Formats: sequence, structure tokens, C-alpha cells
Amino acid sequence: MIKYYVSEGRKIKELEEPKPSCWINISPPFSVEELEEVAIKYDIPLDFLTDSLDIDERSRYEREEDVRLIVLNTPLSNPIEEEIDAIFITVPIGIILTPDNILTISSYENPILKMFLDGRIKNFDIADEARFVLQISEQTVYRFLTCLKQINKKRNLIEKELYDSSRNKELKQLLQIEKSLVLFVNSLSSNELLKMKMKRTDFLAIRADEDKTDLFEDIIIDNSQALEMANIYTNILNGTMDAYGSIISNNLNMTMKRLTSITIILMVPTLVASFYGMNVALPFRDDGMPHYFLIILSISLILSGLLAWYFQRNRLF
Repeated sequence: MIKYYVSEGRKIKELEEPKPSCWINISPPFSVEELEEVAIKYDIPLDFLTDSLDIDERSRYEREEDVRLIVLNTPLSNPIEEEIDAIFITVPIGIILTPDNILTISSYENPILKMFLDGRIKNFDIADEARFVLQISEQTVYRFLTCLKQINKKRNLIEKELYDSSRNKELKQLLQIEKSLVLFVNSLSSNELLKMKMKRTDFLAIRADEDKTDLFEDIIIDNSQALEMANIYTNILNGTMDAYGSIISNNLNMTMKRLTSITIILMVPTLVASFYGMNVALPFRDDGMPHYFLIILSISLILSGLLAWYFQRNRLF
């Protein structure tokens, strides 16, 4: 699906046909034939479009004659609801700058681009392509920070549940969070390298503009903060999973020790009953001895009680 937009004051207006200085947004569903037509119509290398659809594509920039490509990884809620999949994934956004237009393309409906389409971004002007790219980068960092806070909140809730139980459900959720954090760390690292290279080479030609340069520096700082948060949350989660692994192992050992103690205690009555099942002369087996069964049962219970007291005193029970 290919749509065209221009800025009119503070609002975004959708166009029926493209015109110079408009924003061309390509979002699913679309076909390879449509991408080929776009590549020919705007004189764009086809791989600029197709590379941006690869979910494993790393953040990078590329220039070919007058056309510039920026691939930026962004966070997204995982549309595949499986127990073993990450809660959040990262997908690339392709930003293509041509002499006349700016194009964006993604393999998923991206919430960052939707914020621009909904008019929720201040000082947004499609005609100012450099600021547009910077604002996409800025909203990407904010999105990462928001997702990291959600992940940390969910981790705290799962930890509270694990205090009372050691079910596989909570452990699988922690694994989902761990996968999300690994993706975030890799993507934020890649985005940081991209922005540092863009700043060093002045890829957006903003060195003479102090406002945009300051904005770019703030974005780099915020990206570093998000990367540091992701690393901290990853370390905390790794420590938490190691600690709960030890707790589960210790609980299992305690359970096995209790079961062994109970088995030993119950073995005493069984042993006494086995002796009196033999066809030999034993105490209290005289027919003239009244209530000998109760006497034997009492002796068995007394021995079992003494054994239980011994285990309890030595903290073996």
C-alpha cells in the first residue's frame, strides 16, 4: 500500500497523486511488482527497498548518486503470540531520500510512523527532510525507552509471582523478556553506530544548522541511555534467572530430604509388622496375652515418634 502525504500547517494531508516534496509511505500489503514500479518511477535502486524489508537487516546508511538510504531498527510488539517468542521484536524502517521526495518503507505497520500520520509530532514538516529523519530517530529512541519500561514492569510482576510458585509459565515469560532485551541491545548498539557515523560524515548536511546539530546530539545521548538501560535490565534478568535456578534446585533438595525422612520414619512400623508376620515365636505372640496388637502398635508409634523427634532436633526434617 503506497500513500502520499504533504504538510499543511500542523496537519498532514493525504494526496491522490505524488508531487515534489511529498512523503511517500510504503506499508503492507504490497507486492514485488509495486516495489519495482516505485524503483523505476523515482530512480531508486531496488535493493534500497528490498533490504529495508529484511527483518535481520542491520542499521546502516548508503548513498548512490543523489539517492540516500538510511536503515533504522525500531521496536515493535511481536505480532506472533507464541510462548517461546520475544515480547518485543525489532524491525527496520527504510528511509530513502531522493532529490524531490522522501520515502519510508517497512515490512510491518510501524507505530512510530503512525505517530507522524496521526499528527502527534510537534514541529513536523515533510518538506524539511533532515528534520524529518531526525524526528524519526528521536521517536525511535523514545519508543525503545517506553518498551524497556514495560519490560521492566513485567519482569517485576513475574518475580513477585515466582516468590510464591516455581511454575514453568513464569520461567517461560522471563525467557521471552530475555529474548526481547537481547534484540534491543543489538538494535540500540547498531543504531548508535549508525548515528555516530552519520554525524561524523555529516550525512544529512546539517553541520551548519546549530538547532539540528544539537537535536542530533541529544538523540545520540538518549540512544546511549536506552542502550545502558537495556544492558542493566539484561544483567538484572540474568542474575534473577540464576538466583531462581538455585532456589528451585534448593527447594527440590529440601523436598527430597523431607520425603526421605518420612520414608525412614514410616519404615519402623513396617519393619515391626514384618517381624510379626513371621511364623516363629515372638514376644507378645502368646495367645493368653490380651491386646497384644495394640501393644505392638504403640511400640511402633513410639519408635517412629522418637525417630521424628531426632530428625527435627538435628534439622533433618
